Amino acid sequence: MKKLTLAIAATVLLSPGVFADRFALKNGDRPVGDILTSDDEALILTFAQSDEITKRLGLGTRSALSDSKIASGLKEALQVGANNTVKLTGKRDGYFGNEAIKILMPNNLRPVEKGLRAVGYGPKVDDFILSMNRAAEAAAPAAKKIFVDAILSMSFDDARKILSGGDTAATDYFKNKTSTQLTAAFRPVVEKTMNENSVTQQYNALLGQAQSIPFLKSPSLDVTQYVVSKALDGLFYTLGQEEKKIRKDPVARTTSLLKEVFGK
Repeated sequence: MKKLTLAIAATVLLSPGVFADRFALKNGDRPVGDILTSDDEALILTFAQSDEITKRLGLGTRSALSDSKIASGLKEALQVGANNTVKLTGKRDGYFGNEAIKILMPNNLRPVEKGLRAVGYGPKVDDFILSMNRAAEAAAPAAKKIFVDAILSMSFDDARKILSGGDTAATDYFKNKTSTQLTAAFRPVVEKTMNENSVTQQYNALLGQAQSIPFLKSPSLDVTQYVVSKALDGLFYTLGQEEKKIRKDPVARTTSLLKEVFGK
């Protein structure tokens, strides 16, 4: 209620008629400073602050943008974010060199990893971990076309919800729209890469060594499914980081359309 009252007051005070009447020089052209009252000074201050008032009330912001412009701007942002994500993850060390998304041994195999390292098999464990990450890096480029298709199928309603949503609303949209397709696209690439790097054989060899360690249990693991799942986790994490940049960092808004839609 206070904001509404302030807005009405500012509108009345700043209307051309009121402003002219308040500052008309009726008895000669005296310096303005001679005729300003404290109320007049407050009025000038209000005028200077009107832009801030407008912004706080949500006037003149992206709420006035057309559905078409919002959708276009958002699609462009998603395209930029998706391209950057694929570039970052689909390169050598895209996963392995990024501690935030690096694929490690599964939690239920950590005791096995610890036991193997304790008896001198640390290098083999490291090779296995590296191979899983290489498989994820090889699969990441397959996401590009799937992301593009999801962007093209976006509705105006989707666009408005994403624009007004949280810092990772677009990433959440991608998760809902593409996870099934990405899983299907990643799996054959992961399998092929792991076969080339003998990942499954490495895993089986590690389990064989683990079985020789007393009291150490070796849980079963679908290595391919695990790598695909962690690869998607890393992909969406990176996409979320890129989305946050566009929303919060003006430098990341690389086109005039992005600046207009996200810069308000």
